[in-house]
Amino acid sequence: MPTHPRTPDPAATGRHDDGRRRLRRRRFLGAGVGVGALAFLLMAGPVAYSAATEMAATRAAERVVAAAEAFIATLGEEEREAALRDFDHDDRYSWYFTPVARNGLPLRDMSFEQRTAALALLQVVTSGQGFQKATGVMRLEEILAQIENNPVRRDPENYHFWIFGTPSIDEPWGWRFEGHHISLNFTAADGVVVSNPSFIGANPAQVRDGPHAGWRLLEHEEDRGRALMRALDAEQRAVALISETAPRDIITGNDRHALLERVEGVAFGEMTEEQQHLFLLLLGEYVDNLDPDLARQRLRQIEETGFENLHFAWAGSIEPGQPHYYRIHGPVTLIEYDNVQNNANHIHTVWRDLENDFGEDLLRRHYETAGPEHGHSHDEAEGLSHDEMHARGIPHRH
Repeated sequence: MPTHPRTPDPAATGRHDDGRRRLRRRRFLGAGVGVGALAFLLMAGPVAYSAATEMAATRAAERVVAAAEAFIATLGEEEREAALRDFDHDDRYSWYFTPVARNGLPLRDMSFEQRTAALALLQVVTSGQGFQKATGVMRLEEILAQIENNPVRRDPENYHFWIFGTPSIDEPWGWRFEGHHISLNFTAADGVVVSNPSFIGANPAQVRDGPHAGWRLLEHEEDRGRALMRALDAEQRAVALISETAPRDIITGNDRHALLERVEGVAFGEMTEEQQHLFLLLLGEYVDNLDPDLARQRLRQIEETGFENLHFAWAGSIEPGQPHYYRIHGPVTLIEYDNVQNNANHIHTVWRDLENDFGEDLLRRHYETAGPEHGHSHDEAEGLSHDEMHARGIPHRH
């Protein structure tokens, strides 16, 4: 069974817990993570923070539904057949970040109006930074086409959209944007949007030649991870270093469920203030890819399970240009980064939710409270195996 760090008992932490939480927020803000209203919310205290996060979740859900409906309205019969699926379709769980054949609606088959609406849907779930990374992945595909002289395999318009179910504030539905080196999966129900799994990659990690020479799409993910590892003292490095050799790819791959045998590395709660600052800069680079309202939800989840329970682990060399890997791992959070392939010039990153990928926990709670008219009751799930529940389309914990 996989193990996760234990969240401290609030009763045991006593009156000092609020002080530690305020200190954590100050460090978080000092790291430059979050802007505007998000920074204010982090300083507002747990009650106001929680209430505001719920309002933010509703706002995000409303915007996503409106954008999805606008996109669907542009589609003709042929495009609808390519893009639209039932919510319980197996394709919802079939996600890939490699250059494989896909069966959604690609950008290359869209009209200008359809493409504009599709990208508007992508924009409502990403920040400016996140949208630039998503479109940057497509720009890198064009650069790869030139490097490899293979425009058929490396097509910057071979990026697909799917809608699963009917967009709704209350009822379950989802959508995906995916192509080589990107897979962004969203599930929504009961006014909440879940944004996992989220994969972004870069090949080349640094463009070596041509008009874009020197461009690094994911430079902060690399540099901030290395800066944190270098900031650890000798004893901490010994704990953080889980292998002298980096794995060839992210360990969880595109598995349906992200599972690691154990939590390894240095805990955030055991770092110095300077190291925590660097840790939060790194974490913030991933959080800030999302629209601020969705970012609030991720931060709230981490706050509830405890920043002090996040661990940082490293594998491989800490020298630039050498293969390396790191991860941030906590009770429900797993971020993996890997730069090994193509002589350590090929980055993969992924954010997995160990309880709520594809909205699994969200949907379980929805069906438990929605009533038998939805066809999935709590009693129905009792006694069924993981595979049986998946086959029947019943959300479940793993």
